[in-house]
Amino acid sequence: MNKLAPLDPIIHAPVRLAILTVLMAVKEADFNYLKETTGTTDGNLSTHLTKLEQTKYIKVTKTFVGKKPRTKCSITQKGLAAYQDYIRILEEYIKR
Repeated sequence: MNKLAPLDPIIHAPVRLAILTVLMAVKEADFNYLKETTGTTDGNLSTHLTKLEQTKYIKVTKTFVGKKPRTKCSITQKGLAAYQDYIRILEEYIKR
């Protein structure tokens, strides 16, 4: 039996998987939308976004609308490829 490929530990964390799944469905998402859809706290979401940004799986853009900061996130080509590989490997796990 062939050895299964390892799952990407960056994506495998539930909140990061949820973030990438949301970003696959939309062009970009702001911080509050991601917080609401993932059901996480500001601090927890911020930590996971930083990890995804450090690996270049997402791009984070910070701007101001009036005096309010606005953080927008989008998936990168590297993130898209990593997500697709993750899903493919996960499907291999399921088939076994």
